Amino acid sequence: MALEHELIMYIDNVKDDKRFAHLNGISDLAKLMVQTRKHLSYPLIYRLLKLTLVLPVATATVEMCFSAMKLVKSDLRNQIGDVFLSDCLVSAIEKEAFANVSNDDVINHFQKMKTHMERL
Repeated sequence: MALEHELIMYIDNVKDDKRFAHLNGISDLAKLMVQTRKHLSYPLIYRLLKLTLVLPVATATVEMCFSAMKLVKSDLRNQIGDVFLSDCLVSAIEKEAFANVSNDDVINHFQKMKTHMERL
Protein backbone atom coordinates (compact mmCIF):
# COMPACT_ATOMS: atom_id res chain seq x y z
CA MET A 1 0.00 0.00 0.00
CA ALA A 2 2.90 2.35 0.78
CA LEU A 3 4.39 1.79 -2.68
CA GLU A 4 1.05 2.48 -4.36
CA HIS A 5 0.59 5.71 -2.38
CA GLU A 6 4.18 6.79 -3.07
CA LEU A 7 3.81 6.00 -6.77
CA ILE A 8 0.71 8.20 -7.10
CA MET A 9 2.50 11.11 -5.42
CA TYR A 10 5.65 10.49 -7.51
CA ILE A 11 3.77 10.51 -10.83
CA ASP A 12 2.03 13.77 -9.94
CA ASN A 13 5.34 15.34 -8.91
CA VAL A 14 7.30 14.19 -11.96
CA LYS A 15 4.61 15.25 -14.45
CA ASP A 16 5.15 18.86 -13.36
CA ASP A 17 8.96 18.69 -13.59
CA LYS A 18 10.22 19.35 -17.15
CA ARG A 19 13.62 17.76 -16.38
CA PHE A 20 11.93 14.35 -16.43
CA ALA A 21 10.34 14.88 -19.86
CA HIS A 22 13.09 13.61 -22.20
CA LEU A 23 14.77 10.64 -20.55
CA ASN A 24 16.23 7.75 -22.54
CA GLY A 25 15.75 4.93 -20.07
CA ILE A 26 15.49 3.68 -16.53
CA SER A 27 19.15 4.41 -15.80
CA ASP A 28 18.66 8.06 -16.81
CA LEU A 29 15.60 8.22 -14.55
CA ALA A 30 17.57 6.83 -11.59
CA LYS A 31 20.44 9.28 -12.18
CA LEU A 32 18.07 12.24 -12.42
CA MET A 33 16.27 11.15 -9.26
CA VAL A 34 19.58 11.32 -7.39
CA GLN A 35 20.53 14.66 -8.97
CA THR A 36 17.19 16.19 -8.00
CA ARG A 37 17.28 14.42 -4.60
CA LYS A 38 13.88 12.83 -5.28
CA HIS A 39 15.37 9.49 -4.26
CA LEU A 40 15.14 10.77 -0.67
CA SER A 41 11.49 11.76 -1.03
CA TYR A 42 10.48 8.57 -2.85
CA PRO A 43 12.70 5.79 -1.45
CA LEU A 44 10.43 2.92 -2.52
CA ILE A 45 10.33 4.12 -6.13
CA TYR A 46 14.11 4.54 -6.14
CA ARG A 47 14.59 1.05 -4.64
CA LEU A 48 12.34 -0.38 -7.33
CA LEU A 49 14.42 1.36 -10.01
CA LYS A 50 17.65 0.01 -8.52
CA LEU A 51 16.27 -3.51 -8.43
CA THR A 52 15.19 -3.19 -12.05
CA LEU A 53 18.69 -2.09 -13.04
CA VAL A 54 20.45 -4.84 -11.06
CA LEU A 55 18.20 -7.73 -12.09
CA PRO A 56 19.88 -8.58 -15.44
CA VAL A 57 23.33 -8.65 -13.86
CA ALA A 58 22.17 -10.70 -10.89
CA THR A 59 20.40 -13.17 -13.18
CA ALA A 60 23.49 -13.61 -15.34
CA THR A 61 25.68 -14.14 -12.27
CA VAL A 62 23.37 -16.82 -10.88
CA GLU A 63 23.24 -18.56 -14.27
CA MET A 64 27.05 -18.50 -14.44
CA CYS A 65 27.28 -20.05 -10.96
CA PHE A 66 24.84 -22.83 -11.84
CA SER A 67 26.74 -23.56 -15.06
CA ALA A 68 29.95 -23.86 -13.07
CA MET A 69 28.22 -26.11 -10.54
CA LYS A 70 27.01 -28.34 -13.36
CA LEU A 71 30.59 -28.73 -14.60
CA VAL A 72 32.10 -29.26 -11.14
CA LYS A 73 29.47 -31.60 -9.73
CA SER A 74 29.64 -34.34 -12.30
CA ASP A 75 28.75 -37.98 -11.76
CA LEU A 76 32.33 -38.70 -10.68
CA ARG A 77 32.19 -35.98 -8.01
CA ASN A 78 28.63 -36.63 -6.92
CA GLN A 79 29.71 -37.88 -3.49
CA ILE A 80 31.84 -34.88 -2.46
CA GLY A 81 30.99 -32.91 0.65
CA ASP A 82 29.55 -29.41 0.77
CA VAL A 83 32.81 -27.72 1.85
CA PHE A 84 34.86 -29.29 -0.93
CA LEU A 85 32.11 -28.52 -3.46
CA SER A 86 32.05 -24.90 -2.32
CA ASP A 87 35.84 -24.64 -2.68
CA CYS A 88 35.72 -26.15 -6.16
CA LEU A 89 32.93 -23.78 -7.21
CA VAL A 90 34.81 -20.71 -6.00
CA SER A 91 37.84 -21.64 -8.04
CA ALA A 92 35.69 -22.48 -11.09
CA ILE A 93 33.65 -19.27 -10.93
CA GLU A 94 36.52 -16.90 -10.08
CA LYS A 95 38.88 -18.11 -12.81
CA GLU A 96 40.27 -14.62 -13.47
CA ALA A 97 41.29 -14.14 -9.83
CA PHE A 98 42.98 -17.55 -9.67
CA ALA A 99 44.79 -17.00 -12.97
CA ASN A 100 47.10 -14.56 -11.16
CA VAL A 101 48.09 -17.10 -8.49
CA SER A 102 51.11 -19.25 -9.32
CA ASN A 103 51.51 -22.89 -8.32
CA ASP A 104 54.61 -21.95 -6.31
CA ASP A 105 52.54 -19.54 -4.21
CA VAL A 106 50.02 -22.28 -3.45
CA ILE A 107 52.79 -24.76 -2.55
CA ASN A 108 54.51 -22.21 -0.29
CA HIS A 109 51.24 -21.38 1.45
CA PHE A 110 50.49 -25.07 1.98
CA GLN A 111 53.97 -25.73 3.37
CA LYS A 112 53.56 -22.94 5.93
CA MET A 113 50.40 -24.55 7.29
CA LYS A 114 50.85 -26.55 10.50
CA THR A 115 48.16 -29.19 9.89
CA HIS A 116 49.98 -31.45 7.38
CA MET A 117 52.63 -34.09 7.89
CA GLU A 118 54.66 -33.98 4.66
CA ARG A 119 56.58 -31.29 2.77
CA LEU A 120 55.92 -30.90 -0.94
